[in-house]
Amino acid sequence: MDAPKAGNAVISRTAALLRALSDSADAGATTTALARAVDLPRATAHRLLTSLSEEGLVDRTPDGLWVLGPELYILGSIAAQRYDIATTAGDILRDLARSTGESAFLSARRGDETVVLAAEEGTFPLRSHVLHPGKRLPLGIASAGVVLLAHLPDTDIDRYLERADLEGEWGHDHSTAGIKRRIAETRVFGYSVNPALLVEGSWGIGAAVFDRAGRPEWALSLNGVQTRFSATRRPQLGEALLRAAHDLTRRVR
Repeated sequence: MDAPKAGNAVISRTAALLRALSDSADAGATTTALARAVDLPRATAHRLLTSLSEEGLVDRTPDGLWVLGPELYILGSIAAQRYDIATTAGDILRDLARSTGESAFLSARRGDETVVLAAEEGTFPLRSHVLHPGKRLPLGIASAGVVLLAHLPDTDIDRYLERADLEGEWGHDHSTAGIKRRIAETRVFGYSVNPALLVEGSWGIGAAVFDRAGRPEWALSLNGVQTRFSATRRPQLGEALLRAAHDLTRRVR
């Protein structure tokens, strides 16, 4: 491998490790778990993590778990001055959680994935704990991933579904036919519905938020237990979510 390609590979592997670590930011992760998550030999993952630790980008707890490091906090604080939509959306998330009783989430599209940026717990005592800040999922998975995918051009959707093995990783409910059916439903109603396809009994509804150019870059979603997402209540939740997404889109623009 020539030097430019080798350098690109190292950067890609390093970025993948940081993303995998962000998905377990609360508890930390072992070298073995991170290596498995990004499909790297354990020795390679350990070497990269050690280098990241020397730069302060990751840290290691006394019990040997890797966590995100202090330098990332500093860099993130600087980047937030330009990209911190979570602060802009704070009161909208709180109002959604308060008015519906369900947990509300803000997610961003990053390439072929969505990542949860912020969350606000609902007031209803029973909650679903599928999502949390830092959680990454492929486009087409969960309500945020479906609604963002649904607002992309058909050619982009087809190319994505050709390269993504959603059914292989997430089960037959996420076949190309199943994803396209949910996309069609989302385009009719304006909001997406995840009918407990990730975790039994956990439902979600999502609505897209658009940037100044009209691109679907973020999503608001509500998540809760199945009994709270009845056929009669879903349209009410969807309407509240669409209003909130429209308000946030106006703020962004």
